[in-house]
Amino acid sequence: MQILRSMRAAAFGALLMTTGCATGPTIRVDMDPSANLRSYKTFAFFEPVSTDDNKYTTLTSTRLKQSTRAQLERLGFVYIDEEEPDLRVNFYLKVVDKQALQSTGSNYYTYRGDRYGTWSGYPNVTTVDYREGTLIVELVDAKRKQLVWQGVAEGEIKEKALKNPGPALDRAVTKIFSNFPYEPE
Repeated sequence: MQILRSMRAAAFGALLMTTGCATGPTIRVDMDPSANLRSYKTFAFFEPVSTDDNKYTTLTSTRLKQSTRAQLERLGFVYIDEEEPDLRVNFYLKVVDKQALQSTGSNYYTYRGDRYGTWSGYPNVTTVDYREGTLIVELVDAKRKQLVWQGVAEGEIKEKALKNPGPALDRAVTKIFSNFPYEPE
């Protein structure tokens, strides 16, 4: 009887561990189907980008610009600090506090000795506070002033990323651009 209870508890714990582990943010991309992204050669950033304060450039904006510039240059685009690039780049970043219910198994299991052999128990349910972030990178046709490509990363922000956001932003931008529709030329 004790062995059967232990096996059920272990199986339930393994199920929770496999469903509760995330490998990183969820990535989505969208693009204007009429846009030929290969026709664009140069890019610059909006000034200011939406992650800036009205009076100064934020550290987040600086990090996002560095990461995005590296990814776009890897794809063959050329950064120009002029008035007429082919593409303008903008960012949106939103962080919200959330709560989730998490079940950690049962306090105890009992076996009802009826003809069906039913197990019953009371689950341990706790409330977990966490932060979820959404990062959006947008590429806008500078002449037409129209969005042509957008990458979105959404996911839980871990404590390590809150303490040292630079590497986490780099990873998110890299994952977003790993879904770009073509490889570097």
